[in-house]
Amino acid sequence: MSNKLSSVRGHELKRERAAAAEPRAAAAAVAKPARTAEIERATRETKVAARLALDGLGRGEISTGVPFLNHMLESFSRHGFFDLSVHATGDLEVDDHHTVEDVGLVLGRAFREALGDRSGIRRFGNATVPLDEALCTAVVDISGRPCLVYQVPIKQELIGTFQTELVHDFMKAFCDEAGMNLHLVLHSGRNPHHIVEAAFKALARAMDQATAVEPRLDGILSTKGTLS
Repeated sequence: MSNKLSSVRGHELKRERAAAAEPRAAAAAVAKPARTAEIERATRETKVAARLALDGLGRGEISTGVPFLNHMLESFSRHGFFDLSVHATGDLEVDDHHTVEDVGLVLGRAFREALGDRSGIRRFGNATVPLDEALCTAVVDISGRPCLVYQVPIKQELIGTFQTELVHDFMKAFCDEAGMNLHLVLHSGRNPHHIVEAAFKALARAMDQATAVEPRLDGILSTKGTLS
């Protein structure tokens, strides 16, 4: 066989192999599990339903009965590129505490379920986000061990009618249910709205990093072999 014929036949074989591989690649893509979760929780105090897609476009559909919390979760969804739906009703005639805390709990549980055994994720995330005079850092380790270090002092007790101390309660519930380590540190800030929004945006960016799939990783990023 001449070199020319051999070269032609070689190209034909490459095309045949590529064509044969296409259905397998398509099947593998279809078989890839979606990193999503749907959680519902009902008590005498609140009813909360959430849907989460980790690999989303930042689309948020939030209705909790607490307008400021709606705003923070919409921001979290957008800046973390999570598709997030949260619908909650609660005993707001008492105060916002039960609703805010239980939404944090359900959101954390949704992340835990969507991540499965946490195989392939980068695990760590770190983001510092400004909002005008406010600057906040969030550092995340999706380790399976819940721990919150909250260094976000806010002098004002209220943002409108929203109690600023509820941000701490939300973050604690979120960390406990997600099974993760979160350090939130405020570097500067005067306006309480700016401070809390910078914290939620920093958390969103850090969670986006930590939940991302690392292509170089085979299995779980831990010498123990587990993140639970």
